[in-house]
Amino acid sequence: MEYPATQPEDPLAVVWAGSAESARPLTPGPGPSAAALDPKLPEAVNLWRTEELLDRGLSARKIRQLAAGGALLKLRRGCYVRRSFWAALDANGASRCRIEAYAHRCLTSSTGAYVFSHTTAARLHGLFLWQVDDTIHLTVPFLPSTGGHAGDVRAHTRALTPADVVHVAGHRVTSLARTAADSGLVLNYAQGLILMDHALRLGAGREAVELECARLRGAPGVSTLKKVLAHADPLSESPGETLLRDLVRRLRLPAPQLQFEVRTRLGTYRLDCAWPERLVAMEFDGRGKYFDYDPTAEAIFAERRREKALMELGWRFIRVEWRDLFREHELKTRLLQVLGR
Repeated sequence: MEYPATQPEDPLAVVWAGSAESARPLTPGPGPSAAALDPKLPEAVNLWRTEELLDRGLSARKIRQLAAGGALLKLRRGCYVRRSFWAALDANGASRCRIEAYAHRCLTSSTGAYVFSHTTAARLHGLFLWQVDDTIHLTVPFLPSTGGHAGDVRAHTRALTPADVVHVAGHRVTSLARTAADSGLVLNYAQGLILMDHALRLGAGREAVELECARLRGAPGVSTLKKVLAHADPLSESPGETLLRDLVRRLRLPAPQLQFEVRTRLGTYRLDCAWPERLVAMEFDGRGKYFDYDPTAEAIFAERRREKALMELGWRFIRVEWRDLFREHELKTRLLQVLGR
């Protein structure tokens, strides 16, 4: 989990600077310097169990006041996060923080026999997840007879071999291949295909995933997993490209070549999808293509320059956006017109 480079004003700073009982009211204004903070609680710490806060001298009443006043956020039973840190996280960071909170809480409430698995392991591996909730998936040796797990936790008991477990960001996590297979059991087809494409591209190994699939014979969700694996392709480089490629397949159109390279007077360029015999290219224009990396004006200029160089060679372009993926009839008509069928 990455910490933001800068954090908003931190109301907790006044508490750490003095005793809990004598702390001044939480009022707006500049907080104390890092030197003024209690050295036993560095600024980089953002998650605390209730007992840690009590050990710092905060009463249960003060903890409730800090939560009510917006300095602390209760992420799960017995675990709090600094709200200013939480507010600076994007959606993925927030999901990762929930996993960290679970692990931090379990340090003193669990034997540690669990392994993060399924889509939770996928988050820790950095795999693409599309419209997936924050359920925390664990693989454990056995299910408890009483008590159970929290409502946002789902435990699984399929056996793990030593090769199935790796360490990621300080956590015990299922391997990439095992994670891809397990996730395919709990996701729908589109979600599973996006994750599988990315897992194969990161080196999961198709044979290793196929072996996991064979071990799952008869398990709920295995039919979806088999379908996902049959159509997965590591050459798709984003969720949008995955869905676009699969849509072309489902519409029974000629299969394009992925990441097709073309030499131009300005250098060699790669096309997301191409029908080279027809000099037709199809590109997925997700917002991130223009806004995540380069300054917008520079990115758009570079893309336009690239397109001109390809058009000089006779290439025609079909540009697809997210909304087009859900207008199947319209997209098929566009493609048939350009492909000349």
